[in-house]
Amino acid sequence: VVAMAECGSHAFLAAEVAGYDVGEQTLALRLYPRLRADELLTADRGFYSFDAWRLAAGTGAALLWRAPTGLRLPVVRVCPDGTYVSVVIDPNIRGKRRERILQDARDGVELDPEQAFLVRVIEYDVPDRAGNGSGELIGLMTTILEAAAARADELADTYHLRWEQETGHDQLKTHLRGPGRLLRSRSPELVRQEIWAWLIVHYALAKLITEAAEAVDADPDRVSFTRALRVARRTVTGTAGFS
Repeated sequence: VVAMAECGSHAFLAAEVAGYDVGEQTLALRLYPRLRADELLTADRGFYSFDAWRLAAGTGAALLWRAPTGLRLPVVRVCPDGTYVSVVIDPNIRGKRRERILQDARDGVELDPEQAFLVRVIEYDVPDRAGNGSGELIGLMTTILEAAAARADELADTYHLRWEQETGHDQLKTHLRGPGRLLRSRSPELVRQEIWAWLIVHYALAKLITEAAEAVDADPDRVSFTRALRVARRTVTGTAGFS
């Protein structure tokens, strides 16, 4: 399962399900067309590819992804906040064609989105992340090119919030699902049906938690998922209906 989740509510907004032989990047490609222009999508470096970025950015949504190790990000121009604009070029383009595209980017010539796109790069250090006394350099790429639209520290903080999805994973796989069962002994159709049932019920609980939090002007994180789950289990007596 690969899913897009909302940081604030932990609700899974879209998902793709397939067998173990289908990779995460393949499933993610099916999700990007469902992005909306008023959304910002964060993603780890494992999801990046030129085609994935082009597909997701083409929806009009803002992107904030960690740059993969080894990706060349030449400086096109430096922004006032210390970030810089770079150009990412289709890896199939090499030699003089690549150099010409880079020069066009520096000259302000509009780029062909099928060949290259501009990104803004944010780099920051996380001290002692591994616990060995050394720091780790984090490099982010975003479609938000102007520093005035989003400061470097705001974008770094926003990327950190990506880990909110781990809370959603824990709620779904540990608390909602309960003790594990051997799904291998069941038909693929039944397994898929049960996965979608978990996702739908989790969404319903996330919606109820968010509505309860909004009623008292609180962060949904302040509402216990396990307590909400117990209340729902005690009070649902028939077939529940929700959008």
